Amino acid sequence: MSAAAIIMMIIACVTVFGGVIASVIHIQRNPDELSGEFADEERLRRQP
Repeated sequence: MSAAAIIMMIIACVTVFGGVIASVIHIQRNPDELSGEFADEERLRRQP
C-alpha cells in the first residue's frame, strides 16, 4: 500500500468511528423517551 492509501484509510476510519462515538454520546445525553417499548404509555400520560 502506498502512503497516500494508508493516510486515506486512517482518515476514513477516524471519520466513521468518530461519528459512531459522537452518536453514542449524543443518544446517552438526549434519550428519546417517545419511542420504543414505553412510547404509548408516555403519550397517554401527556394527554389532558
